[in-house]
Amino acid sequence: MPKKRRGKKQSNFIIILRTFIILFILIIAFVAFRYYRRQAIQTEQIRQEQLAREEARQKIIRQHKAFIKEIGPIAKEVDQEFDLLPSITIAQACLESDYGQSSLSQKYNNLFGVKGSNPNTSAILKTKEYQKGKWIVVKARFQIYDSYEASIRAHARLFQKGTTWNSQQYKHVLAAKNYQKQAHALVQDGYATDPDYAAKLIKLIEEYNLDRFDK
Repeated sequence: MPKKRRGKKQSNFIIILRTFIILFILIIAFVAFRYYRRQAIQTEQIRQEQLAREEARQKIIRQHKAFIKEIGPIAKEVDQEFDLLPSITIAQACLESDYGQSSLSQKYNNLFGVKGSNPNTSAILKTKEYQKGKWIVVKARFQIYDSYEASIRAHARLFQKGTTWNSQQYKHVLAAKNYQKQAHALVQDGYATDPDYAAKLIKLIEEYNLDRFDK
């Protein structure tokens, strides 16, 4: 009898042990499944986010190129009359109007933030200006144009005629014969208050190959 009891106890122990091992394996498998499933979901989420960001980036690039395609030929035609570089004009329009997305350009065709004084041909809007080493928001009166071409022509005439207080205001801009020099001349002649203005223009010109309009 003792031998039979020991054998039965040993058999029961083996069954319990096997059951425990099977349960342990199942738990490990379940935990591993949950882990890898969570990893797969996270990986897919990251992939979808990357795809969404890339799609948004490509959409922005298409919008930028569409704007350049629209104003490029206009700038080339107008600037040839005034002996200016279209690449600079296009880059300025892109930068100052946010590729035609600013309220000023969409509502009033004002691509370059040109100020106005006549209430009948201008509108008051908020704008950012760089003063005393920092950007501030101010209200100013801006000129209204009936088309992009009118805005570009007025922009070109500004460089040719200068300001009311200095007809030679932009002499260095007019003397510059490549876009790098002309971009820096704009800052030198006081066109822009942004100290990084020239670098931004040059980057835009090289990014979108805008100097092709200069040829």
